[in-house]
Amino acid sequence: MDPLSPVALVIGAGDASGGAIARRFAQGGYTVCATRRSADKLLPLVEQIRAAGGQAHGFGSDARDEEQVIALVERIEREIGPIEVFVFNIGANVRSSILEETARKFQKIWEMACFAGFLTGREVARRMVPRGRGTMIFTGATASLRGSAGFAAFAGAKHALRALAQSMARELGPQGIHVAHLVVDAAIDTEFIQSNFPERYALKEQDGIVDPQHIAETYWMLHRQPRDAWTHELDIRPWMEKF
Repeated sequence: MDPLSPVALVIGAGDASGGAIARRFAQGGYTVCATRRSADKLLPLVEQIRAAGGQAHGFGSDARDEEQVIALVERIEREIGPIEVFVFNIGANVRSSILEETARKFQKIWEMACFAGFLTGREVARRMVPRGRGTMIFTGATASLRGSAGFAAFAGAKHALRALAQSMARELGPQGIHVAHLVVDAAIDTEFIQSNFPERYALKEQDGIVDPQHIAETYWMLHRQPRDAWTHELDIRPWMEKF
């Protein structure tokens, strides 16, 4: 393997959109470095990418831990190649009444959905800026734009992640780094939606929930934009979704 092959780092490469994003960038010729807290859960994704002729590596890493994040980025840059694409895709969508929310859970959701974005984004930006190029995409949600009943912690974290992405775009854009924030305002075709919201999942036949592969194509499109026409924020939703 060419040690200088460009890398797409996907933080939070889960079984749905994160995995689809990883596969799309591998298809586009990037060496994919995918992370989850458990490396074992990444084995099917890594094997799938390699079986299709792509290059992929899986890393077990806690994106909330500064030392682990620093070590991860250093290792990738040293052993695999320069990080050209960074995707932050950690969710932390947990429902709880404000009357029952605990301080620890509120903080944990913020750590997962926002603080981890800061830590990983900062370390990657430190590598991209000297090279004067790179794409950084942060995954947002409906909660990035409005808080719903029962989602105070999640909305607070996602609002903060959006603000982080805006600040980074204004600072790093003039230095050649494309920073984007993508709002996924919809249910995604996942096992969780199928099992817990069967009525919603039934809308799949009408294109009423989002296909993870179509989300991945949007990430690819954002990365491929010429720098005289960069998009910072883009929202994605099915045709029948209310907003």
